[in-house]
Order: sequence, then structure tokens, then C-alpha cells
Amino acid sequence: MRDVIDPLLRAWRSGETAGLVTVVRTFNSAPRDPGAAMLVTADGAAAGSVSGGCVEGAVYELATDAITGAAPLLERYGVSDDDAFAVGLSCGGIIDVFVEPVSRARFPELESVAADLEADRPVAVATIIEHPDASRVGLRLIVRPDSIEGTLGSPVADMRVGDDVRGMLAQGRTETLGFGPEGERMGSGMRVFVNSFAPAPRMLVFGAIDFASALARLGTYLGYRVTVCDARPVFATPARFPEVDQVVVDWPARYLEGEIEAGRIDGRTVICVMTHDPKFDVPLLMTALRGPEVAYVGAMGSRRTHDDRERRLLEAGLTEAELARVRSPIGLDLGARTPEETAISIAAQIIAARWGGSGGELAEASGPIHRQSPASVVTKSPTEVG
Repeated sequence: MRDVIDPLLRAWRSGETAGLVTVVRTFNSAPRDPGAAMLVTADGAAAGSVSGGCVEGAVYELATDAITGAAPLLERYGVSDDDAFAVGLSCGGIIDVFVEPVSRARFPELESVAADLEADRPVAVATIIEHPDASRVGLRLIVRPDSIEGTLGSPVADMRVGDDVRGMLAQGRTETLGFGPEGERMGSGMRVFVNSFAPAPRMLVFGAIDFASALARLGTYLGYRVTVCDARPVFATPARFPEVDQVVVDWPARYLEGEIEAGRIDGRTVICVMTHDPKFDVPLLMTALRGPEVAYVGAMGSRRTHDDRERRLLEAGLTEAELARVRSPIGLDLGARTPEETAISIAAQIIAARWGGSGGELAEASGPIHRQSPASVVTKSPTEVG
């Protein structure tokens, strides 16, 4: 939707109905990723693309039908080898597209979503694209880190789906999820397309050691954009960290200072200090703890290393309150030994910090398994049903 938001918003503000076609799922070598969109306005103008030209003519007709009253529709396009004139994808891929009318009545939250996109604030649009009750197809939730707006047709579905969508938004993931008709996680019948407008959160791993390699792999798996930084070029090489997004050879504190000055560190950033060497750790942690607030700061080392590091940081001028933000020794108490086990204990602590988990065993806890932020208030839209 981002690539057609300007003409979509113009049509919406003028009171017109537009036809929006969105790629919601892809298979094989599809030409566009989920979230790619094509818009057709009431005057017949088209913007955007869902396939680079292969099926645009067909979806244009569907979008035009949506403008004139057709119900929201989920359609699949694949390769058409048997008939050269049939609508299909020459690349051999398969795409699912969702076609819907968009107007003030059907999408009253559009202007606030557009404002989020303009300000680069994280927001996700979750739309029902398939449901046993046809009247609920096209209903949507607008999910932000601290609020939910709109409805999927019932408070139970809003709560369950909204909780999962907030997790996807935190990772910047766009994809289709399957649920039961009322949001049951193990059920089927309802499919919801989640279009997340947020960059993936960053994980900065300082210290190019074996433990860092295991953590970086796991960070990538969890959806982080991972950077490994070390001042030693012999260790900080792409060959040793092939799964990460960036390998940087620089003094850790200097690199982090530059990222802060460039505005690339935010409240979702995770900082893991794996060097356990005072000449790196102390200036790096001073920079991390006095910079913008981040989601997590952890430092590796034994309890003896931790005590020595705390003393050095206090002597360097760090306050007790600032020091309390460091998770050290890093990770949860899983009894981990290997780099891979240690990486899991660190990742578990990061997840617990993100969602307010205790780190204990679920069997010994009570209440809901999935926590919901107290600020997460569901606000029904004027199109509420059910």
C-alpha cells in the first residue's frame, strides 16, 4: 500500500471509492513481494503494480468491479503454459491477490495510517481476506505498538489477532496468517493479511567471537537486521558471519556513536556486548547507556568480569541507575554451555524483555500465556460489526 498511498489518499479525501489490489501471498519466483499494490481510481487511472505487467490487465478489471460494487475478492494467478493467451505469470511463480473497494466508509482509519507512514512511525494493517462469514471479509485492524483500532468483527478475534500482529510489527514482517473464525491460533477458516510498515529492528553484536556468530544467526532467524562489529579485521569478516546483514571493522564505541548521531538507533534496537574486554566494553557501554533508550543492552562475561566491569563503569562516571539497564551476565539461566545454547539463553532474555515475560516456566505461571501491553486499547471503528 505504501507505493500507492498518495493517489489512494487523494481519492479517499475526495469521497470517491477506489479499487485496491494487494499481493498477499507468493510462491516460487513471483515477481513482486507481499504488500505490493495496484490502485485503480474512479476515473480509470491506475498506479502501482502487482506483477510487473503479467496480470495487471486482469486485476485492473477486478479493481474496476470493486469500485462499482463488487465484494472483496481473493484471487490466485499462476503460470499459464497451456495457453499462451491466458492470464498468468511467465516467470512460473504464483501470487494471491486481494481485491477490495476503499472509501471513507470502508477504511475510515486511512488518513491516520498515511500520517504514520509519512512520519515513519510503525503501523500494521491487518485485513481479513478469507472467512466463513463473507460479511467479515475486508474488515481490518490498525495495529500500532501501543494501540489497536478497527475491528475484525468480534472482540475475541481483535484481541487474539491483534496480539500476534503486534509481534509481527515489532519484527517488520508482512505475510498472511491463518486462524480459526474467532482468531483461534490452532484453527482454520480465517486468513488475515498483515501489512507491516516498519523496518526490521536492529541487533548490534559487538565482538566477533564464536558466541557472537551463534547469536547473530539466531538474531537473523528472529527477524532482526544484524550487524556484527569488531575492531579486529582478522575476526570481523563476512566469511565468518555469512548470515548477517553487515560486518563492520571499527572500534565498537566509535561505531555506535556514529550510528546514534545518524539517527539509526531507536527503541527497538538490541545491543549485545560479547567482547568481555575492558578496553572495548567500558567505552562501548558508556556510549550505549547514555545514548537513546534502546530495547535491550546485555554484556557477556563471568560474574567476576561483571563485577570488575561495574567498578570501571562507575569510576568512569556512570550512575547506578544507568548501570541498572545492563543485563549482565547476559542471558537467562538455562544452564547453557555451548555457543548455540548461550545464544538461545540471550535470545530468550531479549524476547522476555520485549514482551514483559518473567523468564520462568509457563507450567508454574498463571494467567494468559501471551501478554498484552496495558496501553493496548481496542477502539472500534464506525464500521464495527458483530
